[in-house]
Amino acid sequence: MGSSRFDVVVVGGGPAGSVAALVLARAGARVALVDKAAFPRDKACGDIVGPRGLQILTDLGLPAPIGCDVGDIAVVGSGRRALLPCGQGLAYPDHGTAVTRTVFDSFLHDAAVDAGADALHGRAVAPLEVQGRMDGYRLSTGHDLRADFVIGADGATSRVAADAQMVDASRVLWGFAVRTYAAEVVDVPALVLWEPAPWRAFPGYGWVFPGPGGRANVGLGLGTVGDRRAGARVQQEFPRFLGHLREIGLLTGSARTVDSRRLGGWLKMGVVGTTPALGRVLLAGDAAGLVNPLQGEGIAQAMGSGRSAAEALLGEPGRAAACYRATLAADHLPYHRITAAVQAWLVGRPRAVAAVSRVLMTAVRNDAIAGGWSVFWNELLDGAPPNRHQSVAAAVTRLGQLMTARTSTARWFNAVFDAEGAAASLASRTDRASWGRKANDTPSATDLVGGQPMSNTS
Repeated sequence: MGSSRFDVVVVGGGPAGSVAALVLARAGARVALVDKAAFPRDKACGDIVGPRGLQILTDLGLPAPIGCDVGDIAVVGSGRRALLPCGQGLAYPDHGTAVTRTVFDSFLHDAAVDAGADALHGRAVAPLEVQGRMDGYRLSTGHDLRADFVIGADGATSRVAADAQMVDASRVLWGFAVRTYAAEVVDVPALVLWEPAPWRAFPGYGWVFPGPGGRANVGLGLGTVGDRRAGARVQQEFPRFLGHLREIGLLTGSARTVDSRRLGGWLKMGVVGTTPALGRVLLAGDAAGLVNPLQGEGIAQAMGSGRSAAEALLGEPGRAAACYRATLAADHLPYHRITAAVQAWLVGRPRAVAAVSRVLMTAVRNDAIAGGWSVFWNELLDGAPPNRHQSVAAAVTRLGQLMTARTSTARWFNAVFDAEGAAASLASRTDRASWGRKANDTPSATDLVGGQPMSNTS
């Protein structure tokens, strides 16, 4: 069915893949942007692009999406309600934007194509190898896409990550979420900590977020470790959760105002269990596990990691994997070392989840703690202005680091992201998978984006 040669094949056209393709194409690299679905297409999501996501759009010279601005967020649970403020940062705005994934993902995908990326419709079904090194992917259409690098941006259940043996399935923090829409006008977005029975909390949280056209985004998400069969519980409990929302007044209409169509999807959270880069394969977004373990945000992380993956390839292709791991470590590890360990401990302990939720709901009624917690759990400490909220968030971070330093999750992060450990992991995994050339065999930056393309269609 033919073969084409590119500098980089990006598998997955969501926010991570499209931003990666955009940055690479703007720099002159020849990029294939592959997705199994035709755009526009929908995704199960809360539909909020957070402050860091909006800042990345600004950095890339892209306009902010047209939607509903979202600022402060209410947290509801245990009969209490608290407001988490959204403040102006030194490196991000004081709000997010609610916009459907159908609209937002198409916008980013179009931007990548406009920059010069080649959009291809098909499923990546089999990795290609030449002389023991990864050389691209065969699509479900039968067409071979050969390339010097692959960026896996194909979601939580990433085929690229599995093919490259970059996932330890027993350690992954999985999440499963179900989302629908309701004919409701929402003034303040709400996160819901739900106890189906007293002192036995649901192992996740729900939400009621504003959306365009007078429709609210309503969802419920669950966390689990290793066992993805637990996701079925979300589907089973969702009608009951909708009833709970009516009882506490977050939904005011009848059952007929809620769409019958529900969309579910898997999340991979906290990075743990996934090595984000080995040899000639880099993972971005959900494929790398870059979803916030505490509140499920993933769009901003996806966009940031897509940009970082592209910049690693452009800056130093011979050390792209190591450079990318170092960037992710600097950007995310101070937070994920803590929150992934906390999430792993809480999963399967409904009474502990209930206790933590009740303590949190009591604490965040204090303004300073509410603001500090908002900065911390939204992963906004880096770039927060020096004030009492920043001080509280910094204190929570230091305390979290002390409490989780000796956990198995912390040891996993040390092994994967430590310079020597990462190098050893790279060598052993590359040998075992027979993928990727040694670092000194990879192309130079001049080869990748030089005036003469390094590869041509055949």
